[in-house]
Amino acid sequence: MCGIVGYIGRRQAYPVLIKGLHRLEYRGYDSAGVALISAGGSLNVYKSQGKVSDLEDTAQNRDLTGCIGIGHTRWATHGEPGFRNAHPHLSQSGRLAIVHNGIIENYASLREMLIGQGRTFNSDTDTEVVVQLIEYIQEKDGLSFVASVQRALQMVQGAYAVAVLDMRQPDTIVAARKGSPLVVGVGDDELFLGSDASPIVEYTDRVIYLDDEDMVVLRQDAAITLMTVRGERKTPQIQQVTMDVSQLEKGGYDHFMLKEICEQPQSLRSCLQSVRQTLIGPDAERVFSLLQNANRVIITACGTSWHAGLVAKYAIERMTRVPVEVDYASEFRYRQPVINPGDVVIAVSQSGETADTLAAIGMAKEQGAGVLSVCNVIGSSIPRTSDCVIYTMAGPEIGVASTKAFTAQVAVLTMLALVWGHRKGTVGEAEYTALMQQLDTLPDKIGRIIAQKETVRKMAQTLSFAPSCLYIGRGCNYPVALEGALKLKEISYIHAEGYPAAEMKHGPIALISQEMPVVTVATESAVYDKLVSNIQEIRARQGRVMAVVTEGDTEVARMADSYVAVPQVAECLSPILNIVPLQLLSYYVACLKGCDVDQPRNLAKSVTVE
Repeated sequence: MCGIVGYIGRRQAYPVLIKGLHRLEYRGYDSAGVALISAGGSLNVYKSQGKVSDLEDTAQNRDLTGCIGIGHTRWATHGEPGFRNAHPHLSQSGRLAIVHNGIIENYASLREMLIGQGRTFNSDTDTEVVVQLIEYIQEKDGLSFVASVQRALQMVQGAYAVAVLDMRQPDTIVAARKGSPLVVGVGDDELFLGSDASPIVEYTDRVIYLDDEDMVVLRQDAAITLMTVRGERKTPQIQQVTMDVSQLEKGGYDHFMLKEICEQPQSLRSCLQSVRQTLIGPDAERVFSLLQNANRVIITACGTSWHAGLVAKYAIERMTRVPVEVDYASEFRYRQPVINPGDVVIAVSQSGETADTLAAIGMAKEQGAGVLSVCNVIGSSIPRTSDCVIYTMAGPEIGVASTKAFTAQVAVLTMLALVWGHRKGTVGEAEYTALMQQLDTLPDKIGRIIAQKETVRKMAQTLSFAPSCLYIGRGCNYPVALEGALKLKEISYIHAEGYPAAEMKHGPIALISQEMPVVTVATESAVYDKLVSNIQEIRARQGRVMAVVTEGDTEVARMADSYVAVPQVAECLSPILNIVPLQLLSYYVACLKGCDVDQPRNLAKSVTVE
């Protein structure tokens, strides 16, 4: 969840590290730090609680020389946020420095052993155990820097991405990963490290994605040695990334979240073009050879991606008549699910690095299920672990609260259901043609919704004063209500819950009052009249109704205290449009409350630890 960046080459390392840490801020963090081997050979560590800008203030007027260094943004797991637990951590002698993402599960027993050997600890973290263990092995067994890191990583249990410096070898960075992402950037006579490609693409478009239990030794002369933590040599596979640096900038917007909401016409157009080629072009057989004999589909995901999976359940079951279950990956991996060889697991993840989802698909494959992943980040771990992948091609998403990833995921899964149903004969030719044509109109229709930003901003003024809020919808728009509520919780810290509208009478209606706004997704559908009745029940109890309606609607618009109208579209495609005003609503509420929209408290973009 935290971010790692590293540099070794001929230029000064500190500016590269600081810029890289700024690029990684979106991952979520509470402290930041760097370790540099100076031109004079000393190991200098600077760290600070708070933002990367606070680190810059701390490092000002200090020795920032040196062409090798590692940096880190920390999201607290072991040990509370603060200077004491900020990375990098030093070994007892001060010769070694480490940065680490992940969780070392056996850190307590290792720490106890090391204390018994006379080691003293200066933090509460599991990370310090690793660097102390490496030095202990060096001193006890007389092993080299590289061999000591290998031995230590064979002893730890859990997940890690680590980068280590040894001031006695000022021309070397040793890095490794297991269950947490790490990427090597290959430049001209210089090398880079990153938790993802974002801190690297400004300097090179050539990268090496490390696999689980890979270890890499980076040298000052740009030599790369790739091996496993057990010492087995591997040949590095250099890939090209297509990320544009401009995609990592706000581009004149106040926040990345607003930029990414407004990018949805473009991102969805790119997504639809790409997925059409995947599902209808020459590569389609790779996907449908996996699906054609499926007895059951299990969609596993977390957070926003889980909501996208819920929408997909409606589409896949209606269009293919194949039963679908949707599971939180964190529950699926531990509940001993019944998985049969004829099952297909669809793993949905924006980052492709979600720890629970990775573990879930690993378990599914062990039990004989086929795995199809839907992911945004090319080369990430989940696609590499899957039997086949459909990339959403939505472009980088920096804001922690996911927006364009959701619309792209729903579009991919809906088109998958449509093409699959057409191939099976459960979707007729006329319906197939009509829905494919309507899919192509969605980017422009989203543009029309975004043009109503001012209407949504005015709606947000009422909601910003509410202590709690309910979101309701029916059918395939029930998951949209869940996603809308999640967005509000994530960035404005207002308690919000999503419900199927018909469930109001089974408990939540007791909460209705003038102080409890109800956001209703009430666009045209087969159950529109039922929703109208639900709204009347809310109004009868003095509830305040904010609605998303179809253009031309008069009935719900008349009953609602405020509303935003979206273009007409087939019901099965409506979630892709209906979520957009709810994204804008949460954004403007958060702005009115003065919240940190792009970096909400306690959250991280990619949840790469349990």
